[in-house]
Amino acid sequence: MWRGRVGALLRVWGFWPTGVPRRRLLSCDAASQAGSNSPRCWNCGGPWGSGREDRLFCPQCRALQAPDPTRDYFSLMDCNRSFRVDTAKLQHRYQQLQRLVHPDFFSQRSQTEKDFSEKHSTLVNDAYKTLLAPLSRGLYLVS
Repeated sequence: MWRGRVGALLRVWGFWPTGVPRRRLLSCDAASQAGSNSPRCWNCGGPWGSGREDRLFCPQCRALQAPDPTRDYFSLMDCNRSFRVDTAKLQHRYQQLQRLVHPDFFSQRSQTEKDFSEKHSTLVNDAYKTLLAPLSRGLYLVS
């Protein structure tokens, strides 16, 4: 039910290119994947990290990927790393990300995607709360 809606939202926001098929059979073996430095999809094994930094979904199978633990809140929320933050832009980005990764949209998916969705949603909530309040934003900048 949500697959068509999520795909349409991804295309509208530029996260999912038009004309990319839903599933594509890959003829990769473990030896060829081991030599590559680019991140691989947990579901299909295809490369997915060479494009935009915002890539949340695999371009081949559209599976939600694990959150990047090295990414900071400013880059996640698409804000400049400074004390001054446009709160309207921050709120818009928060809503945009929650429409993509909220656990309610992944109820019919695999358990792995449900877990990744919960982690993404928690990360987005934490980033939003931290960057919205000036005191917590300042403390985050200092740390």
